[in-house]
Amino acid sequence: MYASLNWIGDMLGRELDAADTARRLTMLGATVDVVERVHEDLSEIVVGLVERVERHPNADRLSLCLVDAGDGGGSVEVVCGAPNVQAGTKYPYAASGTVLPGGLKLTKRKIRGVVSNGMLCSARELGLGQDHEGIMALSTDATPGTPLLDVLRLADTRLDIDVTPNRPDLLCQKGIARELAAVLGEVVKLSPIAGAATVALAPRRAEAAGHVGGIEVRLDDTDGSPRYIAAVIEGVEIGPSPQWLQARLHSIGTRPINNVVDATNYILHELNQPLHAFDLRNLREGALIVRRAARGERLRTLDGVDRTLTPDMTMICDGKGPIAVAGVMGGADSEVTDATTDVLLECAYFDPKRIRATRSALKMNTDASFRFERGIDLEGMTGAVRRAVELIMAVAGGREPEAALDLYPHPAGQTTVFLRSARVAHLLGVEISRGEIERHLTSVGFTVAPRDDRMAVQVPGWRPDVRREVDLIEEVARLHGYDAFPVEMRPFRPTTVPDAPSELVAARIRRMLCALSLHEARTMPLGPPVGSEPQEVLNPLSADEAYLRTALLPGLVRSVEGNWAAGVRDVRLFEIGRVFRASSGDQPPDETIRLAGVLTGAREPGHWMGSGSGGDLDLWDVKGMLEEAVRVAAGPGTRLSPNGNGGWDVQTSGETVVGEAGPVDADAPPWAGPLFGFELDVTARPSEGGGDRFMPLPATPAVERDVALVLPPGVTVAQVEDIVRRSAGPLLEACSVFDEYRGSDLAGRSVAWRLIFRHPNRTLRDAEVAKAEKKVLAALREELGVERRES
Repeated sequence: MYASLNWIGDMLGRELDAADTARRLTMLGATVDVVERVHEDLSEIVVGLVERVERHPNADRLSLCLVDAGDGGGSVEVVCGAPNVQAGTKYPYAASGTVLPGGLKLTKRKIRGVVSNGMLCSARELGLGQDHEGIMALSTDATPGTPLLDVLRLADTRLDIDVTPNRPDLLCQKGIARELAAVLGEVVKLSPIAGAATVALAPRRAEAAGHVGGIEVRLDDTDGSPRYIAAVIEGVEIGPSPQWLQARLHSIGTRPINNVVDATNYILHELNQPLHAFDLRNLREGALIVRRAARGERLRTLDGVDRTLTPDMTMICDGKGPIAVAGVMGGADSEVTDATTDVLLECAYFDPKRIRATRSALKMNTDASFRFERGIDLEGMTGAVRRAVELIMAVAGGREPEAALDLYPHPAGQTTVFLRSARVAHLLGVEISRGEIERHLTSVGFTVAPRDDRMAVQVPGWRPDVRREVDLIEEVARLHGYDAFPVEMRPFRPTTVPDAPSELVAARIRRMLCALSLHEARTMPLGPPVGSEPQEVLNPLSADEAYLRTALLPGLVRSVEGNWAAGVRDVRLFEIGRVFRASSGDQPPDETIRLAGVLTGAREPGHWMGSGSGGDLDLWDVKGMLEEAVRVAAGPGTRLSPNGNGGWDVQTSGETVVGEAGPVDADAPPWAGPLFGFELDVTARPSEGGGDRFMPLPATPAVERDVALVLPPGVTVAQVEDIVRRSAGPLLEACSVFDEYRGSDLAGRSVAWRLIFRHPNRTLRDAEVAKAEKKVLAALREELGVERRES
């Protein structure tokens, strides 16, 4: 989105500093990407007065002009080939040594025996239009020598603003001015139209049909076009736009065409209301109908392409067929030409979803469709059409025979959203007074009315993105100023919603691998087909990125190769991400969370505290890291087993392979070390909690009991420990093995356990410990046949 600093400044009634304006807009959420001076290459062009015009003595088609350039050095002779140059008229003049747009440097030249000092310039030579046949005449009282930029007010600064899709109100000069007015304390006023002598009539409201200027207008597709306004202007004279209008369009990078089309483009960029002008005499059977296209209908659009239409597209039609694709582009047979005398001006609202689908199907993208598919101001259309009619009559003449016809069968009321001050404070973390909230919202067009402990906020039509209370709070935050919020930590209430188990596992993996000196990477999920069952992308960005990845390692290997290409030898990377496999039918692809890592280079990189002579990483280094990853990320019963490729497979208790590690092939330079990698399916285990837990040292004494148990053959220590912990009750703090005895006098083995009991708030009594110990021995005897050795 291009914004003109002069245009916005006129609306605010003040001069604006480019750097300050860019900073303020960026802080308001409309990031300014580029600030550039407009027509800076015309700074050396001045106003020249042609005092005398004579025929060139040696050429029939050339003229010899005496030009007063106002430089105090007297008039100079200029050879000119344009037929329209006249004595007593002022033209743009470029002296010898001037560099024209495009890089051409003028020098004194002898043309057919006569020296020409500089040149008189056409609009095309100045980059101000396409007219190359005649010199650009100037209607100005400025004295010769006045800079052309001052006369035409071409000197401007253009801001290239990155407008997000949810803010269509910022796609026009008024929208940008409204944002600045809120922080500068100014009022937005539209610039007066030069030469406007007639005020347009207020449109007449009707249901779904009516007449204007002898044309029947009918709205048949109210879903595709909820509101449609048509105005007729008779007696226009098509021609070039005045200089001020052309300068406005040039300032935002738009090429002037003719006065009527330029007027519609001006309103588009000023008010964000797309308009379209039809040649009234080309509307067949005196009708204009808004309807859906019939299957198989065709239309040649303004770009000269024949397009096939479908019934889900809204069309503008006359009595015999389509004449425009609604909200996208007009037809070639109804456009305004030099012979046009009467125009029908269209001002409409089209359904954003319908426009988006239509322009996508037709592979078209225009300024109008770009705005319609984001949503325009449904309630601001009457003001836009009246200003457009006044502008057309000012620059092209004509008259409005009757008021415009406003077809609006189902008027939509303004959206009201309720806002609570307490909710603002809760979400933003700072107290903002009710008065300040109201001031912020009203400064950008919202209407605020008190309702007990909340405020009823009416949303203006140009803000279709505001629908909920949180949207209003976002408005308050950005207008209050994000830089005005405190940076220190504030009290907060932790959420009661637990973290997803997969996120807890991922966090533990990151801590572990970062501690092992690996760096986390993020690779593209798109690439060439790799492995079995790759999922193809329907609309790929390129042939090399046409499939979703089925593994993480190939992306990490490409990252290692990129490091090698930059001369980096020691690389340790890991990634936690999703991989995809195609599923049957219309089902979405299967997704799996995986962990992958790659290692290459020195085991101990050079450092001033060490020798760095530990050699290169080898297969056992990657095995050690894989074992740590399995411990943290894999499910219980998972083990490593050698495979036939010089590495290891990770298998579950059911013999399912869920990971692997080993050497990895890559395009390695001769000086690189061997490359190893591992990849592993990540299993979320909710029972393991959210990581490390901390507690204070106990303040009450513990009671220890040593118990020697005779374990029959086949009974494991793990089985015994499980029963001890289940049966001892909450008083058991810890249990551990401290001795084992085997002998011929025992039918098995004797394992000695130390049981530690503790109450968190008081000293335990012997009877409580004896009771718990008795329960443990009874459970062991009943379930495993384990007896106490003393008995």
